[in-house]
Amino acid sequence: MVHLTSVTSDAAARGGSIVEGMENIKFDEPADDEVSASVYGSRFATQELPQHEMPEGEMPKEVAYRLIRDDLSLDGVPTLNLASFVTTYMEEEVEKLMTEALPKNFIDYEEYPQTAEIQNRCVSMIARMFNAPTDTEAENAMGTSTVGSSEAIMLGVLSMKRRWQNKRKAEGKDYSKPNLVMNSAVQVCWEKAARYFEVEERYSYCTKDRYVIDPEEAVNLVDENTIGICAIIGTTYTGEYEDVKAINDLLIQKKIDCPIHVDAASGGFVAPFVVPELPWDFRLQQVVSINVSGHKYGLVYPGVGWVVWRSPEYLPKELVFNINYLGADQASFTLNFSKGASQVIGQYYQMIRLGKKGYRSIMMNLTRTADYLAANLKLLGFIIMSKGGGNGLPLVAFRLDPKKGHHYDEFAVVHHLRERGWVVPAYTMAPHSENLKLMRVVVREDFTRSRCDSLVKDIKLALQTLNDTDRETIDKHTEHLKKNSASHRKKHNTHPYYKGEKHSLQGKHGKTHAVC
Repeated sequence: MVHLTSVTSDAAARGGSIVEGMENIKFDEPADDEVSASVYGSRFATQELPQHEMPEGEMPKEVAYRLIRDDLSLDGVPTLNLASFVTTYMEEEVEKLMTEALPKNFIDYEEYPQTAEIQNRCVSMIARMFNAPTDTEAENAMGTSTVGSSEAIMLGVLSMKRRWQNKRKAEGKDYSKPNLVMNSAVQVCWEKAARYFEVEERYSYCTKDRYVIDPEEAVNLVDENTIGICAIIGTTYTGEYEDVKAINDLLIQKKIDCPIHVDAASGGFVAPFVVPELPWDFRLQQVVSINVSGHKYGLVYPGVGWVVWRSPEYLPKELVFNINYLGADQASFTLNFSKGASQVIGQYYQMIRLGKKGYRSIMMNLTRTADYLAANLKLLGFIIMSKGGGNGLPLVAFRLDPKKGHHYDEFAVVHHLRERGWVVPAYTMAPHSENLKLMRVVVREDFTRSRCDSLVKDIKLALQTLNDTDRETIDKHTEHLKKNSASHRKKHNTHPYYKGEKHSLQGKHGKTHAVC
């Protein structure tokens, strides 16, 4: 997800100084004999980095590299970013492979046929991991790589909508009012897909005690205009697996022909190895398509995703383009076209390097670490909202116990952790959950027991500091952080025209979207 940036006006670009009055003070430019070829001895070190317009002149490569690297040093440290599911560690060998593939345009199958073959191998392996039918040609699963699960979900929604429209047209019925049933805790890309493709959103809302879809309620929301139901294997808030089998069985029991798309963005590379007996995939009759993010627990750097369909029946042929491009005929169903090949190659490396045994070992270790962290936090007095023991993603969602009457909230806790370098997010839960606040720690491959202990120590210290600080001081500090953060982000603030929207769950109910 990329933010929409407002282009700075000429007046704002000329702008004032950071400190009022500095614009009136003039400084001499360095003379030719006062500069050197070193980065910090060059004239560029005394100038502001270009922000609004491309400069007329050139800059030496080593200077450009160093100044941009210095600028990026203000970013957080990826390994301490416990908000994100995205992979932050890969082995040197695969990094080398991916770097060598940077010049390759993945879409050019004629020029890079082996790269295309590697994608085909990945699709086949992932489809089998999801128990796709492979015993007959008639029901032959198919899939494609994407730039992430957002694109994969868009493709899944498009195929469900078009298949529903085709059926309605054949029956001579109205096909202008499609709807999609899902949990209100869905990732924002589901809201986008519904909005972009003109599909009504129908929500099974969370409650203060339930953070996943209610199967009975979801099925009851289905009518003749429903294109499908979204079920999530690993919600972004609490990591829970939704009961796909219960939805599937209710649809069959009630003789409702409604497809299920499983959003396994986070759980698709976890559940098959930690709870292989859990039926959520193509073993269920009504599951017609599944998406998964390779750059989450698929253990690849961003961005790569995958989407698989049970058979051609669920991917209407009019959505697939046969294109003669750069010398070869290609069947294409994507929202993007040109893209790098590196991430697909990285995915293939991980799957053959680790194998099922390697993935199983990593996912089981992550599950153990998550359980260890949850046990520590529970002893510190937090309420644990996530499922342990492999019954959800390897993450810990937790909140303060309201019975203890804290004079601070979850956002104050994460502010203190940020001072120690940790990026631990705090959220307001999905609508109808009584504005519950929670914190979430995602346990990734490089989050070891040792690093977990360091986090626990800092959480304990944050609680002690907050308990010893009066409410007024905490409120002032929180307000200061809000103002400071707003000032720091002003360069890419939303254009006033787009502020105050009321069509999203955040705009309507104040839900904040969990980072993925």
